[in-house]
Amino acid sequence: MGFYDLSKEERQQLVHRITADIEADLQEGSTQHLHRYFSDEDTYIRKSGYQALGKIYKAEESLRSEILKTLKSLMTSDNFSIRQTTVNAAGEIGMYNFEIVKRFFDTGLFDEHHAVRNAVIGSVKKMGAKNPEPTLKWAKGYLHHQDKEIRREVCHGIELRGRTHPQDILPLLEELQNDTTARVRNTLIHVLGQIAYKKGCLETVVAHLNHWENTALVSEAIDEIVDVHERYKSFAALTQEEAIAYISQNFKNGA
Repeated sequence: MGFYDLSKEERQQLVHRITADIEADLQEGSTQHLHRYFSDEDTYIRKSGYQALGKIYKAEESLRSEILKTLKSLMTSDNFSIRQTTVNAAGEIGMYNFEIVKRFFDTGLFDEHHAVRNAVIGSVKKMGAKNPEPTLKWAKGYLHHQDKEIRREVCHGIELRGRTHPQDILPLLEELQNDTTARVRNTLIHVLGQIAYKKGCLETVVAHLNHWENTALVSEAIDEIVDVHERYKSFAALTQEEAIAYISQNFKNGA
C-alpha cells in the first residue's frame, strides 16, 4: 500500500514512525531503517525519510556529526535510490547550512544515474529559494563546465529562485547566452520564460535582456515569454496582450 493510499491520520502516524526509526538509527550508529526508507519504491516514503532527517539535523545538535557521517556513507551505496534520497536529505540541511553539505552536490552532479543528478537539481531549487547566496555562488562555478549536461542542469536548478527574485539569477543566466549547445540554449530560454510571468518579474527580465549581446537568443526568449503568458494565463500577473504591450514599449528591439 502506497503512502497516499493511507488516510491522513495513517500518513501522520507513518511519518512519526519513520522519524522515530531514523532517529533510533542515528543514536545507535545503525543504517538499518535508513536503508529501508531511503530505498523504498514509493517516492513519498523516501521523501518522508529525507525530510525527517533534515528535521532531526535542525533539532538535535548532538546528532549532527553522526548525520553527516551517515550521509557520507549512504552516498557510496550501489542503490541509486539511496544516493538520490541522500542528496535530497542534504538539500534539506542546505536550506539553512549550505557549506556543510556542499560536497554532496559536487558528487551528485556527476553521478552515473539521472535520478541522483535530478535530486541535485531539486535540491538546488529549494536551497536557492531559502538560502540563495551560497547556493547561487556554488551554481556559478559550474556555468562553464565542459560537460553540457552540467551546464544545463545548473541552469535548470536556479530557476525557482528566479521566479520570485529574477534579479538574483539573471546575471548567471546571462553567462550562458552564447552557449552553442542546443539543450543548454533551450533550457536557458525556458528558464527566462518561467521567471517572467509573476508580478513585477516581466519588468526586471525585460530590463536585463535589453543589455544582452546575443540578439538572436534574446528574440527567442521574448517569444517564449509572450507564449508563457498565454500558457500560464491563470497564474500570470499580466494577460498576454498586456505583456506584449509592455514589451513593445520597453524592449529596445520591440515585441
